[in-house]
Amino acid sequence: MSIRRPTILDVARAAGVSKSTVSLVVRGSPTVKQQTARLVREAMAETGYVYNRAAANLRKSSVGLIGLVINDLRNPFFTEFATSVQMALSAQGYATVISNSDEDGALQAQMVASMIEHGVSAFIISPAYGQEDATFDQIARAGIPCLQVLRQVDLRGDLFPFAAFDYARGGLLATQHLIAQKARGIAFVGGLPDRAVTTERMSGYLEALSAQGLQPVAFPGRATRAFGAAMAEELSRDHPEIDAAVCFNDQVALGLLSGFARLGRQVGTEFRIVGFDDIEECDQAWPRLSSVACDSAQFGRDAAAALLDWVETGQRPPPERRAPVELVARESSLGPEGNTP
Repeated sequence: MSIRRPTILDVARAAGVSKSTVSLVVRGSPTVKQQTARLVREAMAETGYVYNRAAANLRKSSVGLIGLVINDLRNPFFTEFATSVQMALSAQGYATVISNSDEDGALQAQMVASMIEHGVSAFIISPAYGQEDATFDQIARAGIPCLQVLRQVDLRGDLFPFAAFDYARGGLLATQHLIAQKARGIAFVGGLPDRAVTTERMSGYLEALSAQGLQPVAFPGRATRAFGAAMAEELSRDHPEIDAAVCFNDQVALGLLSGFARLGRQVGTEFRIVGFDDIEECDQAWPRLSSVACDSAQFGRDAAAALLDWVETGQRPPPERRAPVELVARESSLGPEGNTP
């Protein structure tokens, strides 16, 4: 007569926890509290359960491919995020297929269809705008876990949980900082109108101005350096009353910075600039660019961990999660001395 080997369910019953918690402990996940992990290990010893790593790896090999679809890999912020996700997944034995949709919704849907055909286990998507149903409906039909990050284009949070930064607070912090520097004509530059990410970043900007009785003015446009450089000329020529800008992202802000340099306009004194994302180049440009810091590397690691918990334990992420942001003030808003008044 064969003797039944103890299972993970036996351990869960003995420890008084869920099967998913036991799974996290045997995989060494840091998300489990130390006291709970100790109870699980004690239950493993009592039941005689032995983790069969070879079998686990075999199971993982059949479900070890993750699709990572990014809207714009030319932007260093998205590149850093994608790299962080890929490295975190690799550390857990998963391979990653990375695609750049290039802000093309039709191309995004095509790439997702191809990844489904090739048997990906899950998706992390920083989505392009346009033809959203073509992308997400096919994922829903396939029953594949999918995490939306940085942008939300499908509002079905129960199917496609969303994680991003606290964009509204970032806009608030940037604008409050410029007000503290005695700026009074503060514009919001860049970002396409009627998109949620633009609206959220602008909401904090509008809140800060309203609290001080200041009037908002927005110059929407593509989130590129070329647009920022063109805006430097337009602001200098047509809007002398504007002396500061909160930019939609660092690409716009760096373009504005270089545009003013060509015009011989002093950034940090004559005109103050704050970007958004705090990519590496912000600390290397001159004057160094103030920016709303979004820790894309940690955000990527957290996204990978949340997706793997979903894939391996069935623990679906919450419908929405917001990561914190902070303002990093440098010479583009503080002036050449780098001191607040």
